[in-house]
Amino acid sequence: MKLTDKLALRKYEKIADKILHREEFYSSLSDDDLKKQTSILRNRLKNKEKVDNVLVDAYAVIREADRRILGLCPFRVQVIGAVVLFYGNIAEMKTGEGKTLTATMPMYFSGVIGKGNFLITSNSYLSKRDFDEVGRVYRWLGLTVEFGADDNLDEEKNKARIYSADIVYTTNSSLGFDYLFDNLSASVNKQYIKEMNFALIDEVDAILLDMAQTPLIISGAPKVQSNFYNSSDKIVKILKLDRDFELSNDNKSVWFTKLGIQKMELYFGIHNLLSKQWKSLYRHLVLALKANYLYQKNRDYIVEQDKILLLDYTNGRKLPGTKLEAGMHQALEAKESVTISIDSRSMGSITYQNLFRMFHKLSGMTGTAKTNAQEFRETYNIDVLVIPTNKPSKRIDEKDRIFLSSEEKILSSVERVKYEYSRGRPVLIETGSVSLSELYSRILLREGIPHNVLNARNAFKEANMVSKAGEKGAVTVATSMAGRGTDIKLGKGVAELGGLLVIGTERMSDIRIDNQLKGRAGRQGEPGGSVFFVSYEDDIVRKNATAAMRQERMQLEKKFEKKQLKKGELFKNKNKRYVLRAQRTQENSDKDSRFQTLEFDNILRIQREKVYKTRKKILTMDHPEELISEIFDKTIQTFFENEAQSISNIYDFVNNYVDYSFDWSKHHMNNVTKESDTKDFLLRAMNEALIKKNHEIKDAQQRRYFLKIVFVRSLDEVWIDEVDNLQQLKTIITGRNWGQHTPIFEYNKEAKNAFKKMLNSFWLTVCSNLLLSTLKMKKNGNIDIIFP
Repeated sequence: MKLTDKLALRKYEKIADKILHREEFYSSLSDDDLKKQTSILRNRLKNKEKVDNVLVDAYAVIREADRRILGLCPFRVQVIGAVVLFYGNIAEMKTGEGKTLTATMPMYFSGVIGKGNFLITSNSYLSKRDFDEVGRVYRWLGLTVEFGADDNLDEEKNKARIYSADIVYTTNSSLGFDYLFDNLSASVNKQYIKEMNFALIDEVDAILLDMAQTPLIISGAPKVQSNFYNSSDKIVKILKLDRDFELSNDNKSVWFTKLGIQKMELYFGIHNLLSKQWKSLYRHLVLALKANYLYQKNRDYIVEQDKILLLDYTNGRKLPGTKLEAGMHQALEAKESVTISIDSRSMGSITYQNLFRMFHKLSGMTGTAKTNAQEFRETYNIDVLVIPTNKPSKRIDEKDRIFLSSEEKILSSVERVKYEYSRGRPVLIETGSVSLSELYSRILLREGIPHNVLNARNAFKEANMVSKAGEKGAVTVATSMAGRGTDIKLGKGVAELGGLLVIGTERMSDIRIDNQLKGRAGRQGEPGGSVFFVSYEDDIVRKNATAAMRQERMQLEKKFEKKQLKKGELFKNKNKRYVLRAQRTQENSDKDSRFQTLEFDNILRIQREKVYKTRKKILTMDHPEELISEIFDKTIQTFFENEAQSISNIYDFVNNYVDYSFDWSKHHMNNVTKESDTKDFLLRAMNEALIKKNHEIKDAQQRRYFLKIVFVRSLDEVWIDEVDNLQQLKTIITGRNWGQHTPIFEYNKEAKNAFKKMLNSFWLTVCSNLLLSTLKMKKNGNIDIIFP
C-alpha cells in the first residue's frame, strides 16, 4: 500500500479501533437490550449529538447483530472499509474480503439517521440474495428494509411502501426508471422516491464507469414508422471504406466522404443530401453507417428469436428490455434482416452519471477502482481508498504470453488448459466476446475437455456455474462477466494444485477489468494464479497500434518469413510494453468518451431539472388559477413572434387554440388594426372561452385539479418531444466535427434553440388543452377530459 493511502486511512482506522473497543459491552447485552439500541441511537441524534460519536456505537451494535443473526462478525479491515464508506468514499476491497458484510454497517447507521438509503447492485439476483439474507439483521434491529427490483410488483400497492423504507435494496436500472416514471406521474401521491440521501453501490466501477454511457430511456407513443431503414442499410452495405466513408483508428467514429454523399445522391435520385429537405433521410443513412461499421454482432449485441438483444460490452451480459435510442436499434434490425420494431419517442432519459450525482452522499465498493481514482474524483467528487486484505494475497500473476497472431495465441492457451486439466487444477478462461467464448468451447470439445460456458446466451446459470468453477478438474469459459459478486470457493485438494488458474485470452479495454479477472483467483489468502495470452492481432492492439508497433510487427513478420525467428511466443519486454501502451490508449479513449457523454447529458440535465422543478411546482400549487394570466400573455406573445399580424392569421389562431365555435358575428375584425388592439381582442377571446369552461366545472376543487392536469399534460407533451429531439440530435451531431466546431459546441447551440422552441410550444399547447378540451360529466361526479 502506498504511503498516501496509509495516511488517508489513518483517521478511519482510529474510528474502527474505537468501534472494536465497544465489542465487549454490546456482546454482554441481551437480545432485547441490543434491539432497543436503534431507538437510543435515534434519540441521541435528535438531541444533536455529533454523528461521529454516534457512529461508533451504531457500528458496534450492527456488528454484534451480524454475529448473532448471520453468525459472522466483521473483521477489523471490514470495519475500516465500512467507516470509509459512510464518509462518502469508494472502498477498494479485494474479492472474497466480505463486502456484503461490510455494507451492513454504513447501511444500518444511515437507516438510523433517516430514510432514502439505497444499496445498489447491477444484478437483481444478487440484490435479492442480499436482501433476503442481510435484511434479517436490519429487521431484527427494528429498521424497515425493502426490495425494489421486482418487475412483477403492483405499483399502486408496493412502490410507496418500498421507497418509504429505511433501507432499499435495488438495482441501478430499477431505481433509474422509477425516478423517470416519478417525474411523469400526474399526482404527487404517485411520486414514490421522496428522498435520495445515501447510495452505496456494489461493484461501483461497473455502474459508474462501465455503464456510464448507457442512458436510461423511457419510450412512449410510437412515431410514424419510417421506411428509410431498409433502403439506407442497402446503400450503406455497398459503400467502400476509405472511398465513400472513413473509419477512425479506434473504430468509434465513422463518417461519409464527399464521394460517398455523391454516390448516395445518385442512388436515391436526389440533389443536396445535406439540405434541410433530406434531413430525415440523411439521419437514417448515418444510423445505417454506424450500425454496419461500429456495432459488432456477438460483441455489442446478439440476434435471438428475430430480435436484437444488446450486450453489456464490459461483461457480456444481455440487457433485456434495453434498446438503443433515436432509431439506432431499428438500424441494427435492418442490418441483421430481423423484424424492425416500432420506433417510439423518448419520454424521459437520464444517464447513471447524473442519476447518482443527485444523491446527497455517494459511496461504493469494488475490488478494482484505484486505477480510475482520478476519474472518480473528477466526475463524482469521491475518493478511492484501498482497504488492506485480512490475509496476505498468495496469488501468482504470471508474465503475459505474447504472440504475433491470434491463431498461435489460441492454440498455446488451449495447450495450457490441457496441461492444467490433466493435473485436475480448475481453470477459468476469460474471453472478450460471445463469439470468442464459443470458439474456445468448440476447440475444447474437439480436445475432449468437458467445460461450462458462461456468456450472454446462458447468463441465468451464472451464479451456479461460477460457484463451481473452483472444483477439482473444472474448466469454465466465460465472457468478462466472470460472476462478479459470487465467490469461487476451492474444492477439496485444489489448494495443493495451486488453486484456481485464471487465463485471460486478451487484454481488456481497461487494466481495471483485467484486475477484476485476476481477482477471481486467490481469494482470502488462498493460492491461485493468473496469466494473459495476448497477440498483435487482438482488437485492443490492432485499434490502438502506434506507428512504432505497426513497424515492429512488420519486422517480426519478415523475420518469421526468413525463418530468423520461430513461430510462437515473443518474450521481449518491449513487446509487452506495446500491448500495455495500446491498452492505456484505449483507457484514455474510453475516459474521454465517458466525459463527452457527461457533457452531453449535463446539457439535457439542466433542461430536465428546470422542467421537473416546474412540474413539481404545478402539482403542489394550492391555486393553479394564478398561472392563467401568465399563460395567456405568453401565448399571445408567441403568436406575435411566430405569425404576421393579419386577419387570416388571427382567425386561424382563435379557431386552433381558443374556441372551435367562436362567434365571429359579435366582433368587428376590421377594427383590429394595431398590435395593441389585436392583443386586447385575443385576450378577451381567451377569457370568454375560459368562462365557458369554468361554467362546466361547478366545484372549485375539481376546477383546480383540472387546471393542474392541463398544465402538467401540456408540459409533458412538449418535454417528450424535446427529449426525443435531443436524442436524435446527439446521434447525428457526434459526426459533425467539420467547420471547426466540436460536437458538444454544436449540440449545446442546437439544444438551446430547441428549448426555446419548446417553451413557445408549451404556451400554445397549454392554451389549447385548457380551452379546447371536452369535458364529460359522470354520474358519480367525476369528470373525463378529452384533450384536443
